[in-house]
Amino acid sequence: MRPMIFVDDETDPRLDDFRDLSTADRRPDRPGGRGFVIAEGTVVVERMLRSRYPVRALLGVERRFRELADPLAEVDAPAYVTSAETMANVVGFHLNRGVLAVADRPPASTVDEVLADARVVAVLEGVGDHENLGALFRNAAALGVDGILVGPACSDPLYRRSVRVSMGHVLRVPFATFESWPAGLGPLRDRGFRLAALTPRADSVPLRSLRGHGLERVALMLGSEGPGLSEEALAVADFAVRIPMADGVDSLNVATAAAVAFYELTEAE
Repeated sequence: MRPMIFVDDETDPRLDDFRDLSTADRRPDRPGGRGFVIAEGTVVVERMLRSRYPVRALLGVERRFRELADPLAEVDAPAYVTSAETMANVVGFHLNRGVLAVADRPPASTVDEVLADARVVAVLEGVGDHENLGALFRNAAALGVDGILVGPACSDPLYRRSVRVSMGHVLRVPFATFESWPAGLGPLRDRGFRLAALTPRADSVPLRSLRGHGLERVALMLGSEGPGLSEEALAVADFAVRIPMADGVDSLNVATAAAVAFYELTEAE
């Protein structure tokens, strides 16, 4: 690790990568921005430091850098130490977690790379809420899902809020994006995946019934927070599956439903 650099001037240009993160048209992690990936808090920053994402710089209070001493030992990036007040003025809001890291995006993975050694993957259509997307990645990491394919109308998994809600697991769960729908699902079929569409519609079967089919590779299709999967997606699925629920409840939040489904698909491994 380089020696820590103490900074008390909020206008210091060395801090520009962290500046005005609450101002939408200046956000470096937004589409059209500089393509940065931003990690917040010691847990998420540590996961970034141990990931394939090349860290450009860190900003935080001294106590947080002391807590990150071990993972920082292998990182050749400047660590700017400042007060909580100066940090808030630079970032544009008060950051209770006390440390940020900014990384460049590595080359994006391809669909074939994500599928190569996978047995269970998630395929997302229209998941536009960053917090739901981050929670999906956290659930996938926790429950042994091998990868995620991000389809049309989904938010960017590397947006700052998604990274934070995922607790940094979006940096380690393999994912790839594709825009052609539903033609983009072709590589899954080519690799022997069966497509299971999660939907509450009446003609769907209980998710647990898939166990009786002896499936070796499964792609769980998950739709948007409101309407769910499109008719085009449902039409190409091999199975329409549901999570059985008590009377009076017809659906779950997409991230919650995904967690239940991930458990069902991976617990027998």
